[in-house]
Amino acid sequence: MGQQANITVFDGAASPVSHTLVGEGIERLDDGTLKATWKESNAAIPDYAQIRVTQLKRKLKSGIWRVETKAEVPVMEAVGAQNSSGYTAPPKVAYVDTTSMVGFYHERSLVTGRRLSRQICVNLGGNISTTVTPVTTGPTPELFDQLIQVS
Repeated sequence: MGQQANITVFDGAASPVSHTLVGEGIERLDDGTLKATWKESNAAIPDYAQIRVTQLKRKLKSGIWRVETKAEVPVMEAVGAQNSSGYTAPPKVAYVDTTSMVGFYHERSLVTGRRLSRQICVNLGGNISTTVTPVTTGPTPELFDQLIQVS
């Protein structure tokens, strides 16, 4: 198994910004799911408003592997005016934008088939219509292609 390491990822802003996500840990849930979590560690943002990534891996009763990578991006509310005493409340999270990629793989499936399926979805998401070399390393390709969860 790969070790849980920091993840550096660029966002989709007009001028892309790099975000470093720090591993929070790995746990086994009651249903047998392996769950790994990362969060951004930005000193200028409250902990509850940090970007988070979660990966889940579980073998269903049918023998099918269910793997998922989920990104959550909290959006802070705009700070309003101060009250009559001059106090301005700190902002709260207004809502969370969440995107999830889920794969269902038969226990007899092969790395090449899982990689093909994942790469087609990634290319569709990026509107890629030319030949690209599939990414084969990192937490999501390893989870989806090789069924390897970080430890």
